[in-house]
Amino acid sequence: MTKRWILATVAAVALVYMMVPGLPVWSPGGEKAEAADAAAVCPANAKKAELGFTIADMNGQKINLSAYKGKVILLDFWATWCGPCRVEIPHFVDLQKQYGSQGLVVLGVSVDDTVDKLKPFAQELQMNYPVLVGLGRDDVQDAFGPIFGLPTTFLISRDGKICRKNSGVQGRAKYERDIKALL
Repeated sequence: MTKRWILATVAAVALVYMMVPGLPVWSPGGEKAEAADAAAVCPANAKKAELGFTIADMNGQKINLSAYKGKVILLDFWATWCGPCRVEIPHFVDLQKQYGSQGLVVLGVSVDDTVDKLKPFAQELQMNYPVLVGLGRDDVQDAFGPIFGLPTTFLISRDGKICRKNSGVQGRAKYERDIKALL
């Protein structure tokens, strides 16, 4: 019985650690590894992003992803019911405010929510970037997939390469470091 409680406690601490943005992340090599990681944000063999899609936003406007070529794109696949998504979205709002004028565009693709759920959610979280309706758009998910869980976020360079694919909560600091390196 004691082993179960110890295991449950360790799991709970690990979950809290993953969910709280700004906590230090351990990596072998410490600061040297972080510096090398920032310098190599986009691998030389990075796959080209498929930006040939037109998707409606929550207001019914057609958004052509290829219109964002030349910008750094943070493409977030998420859902209103997803707790970790709710944790990350305020960071994306802040990043859009801070780096939008420098060439960052955040795009949120809601994978299975209707417009009537999206609008109040986006208003509540003060989403200042295009919220795209991904419901019924498996073609878009397949182009970037496989997407096994939410949130799944892609960081796309100005030249259209997929530099990062992140699953789960990553925290603002990680995204900011990568975005700054690509801008």
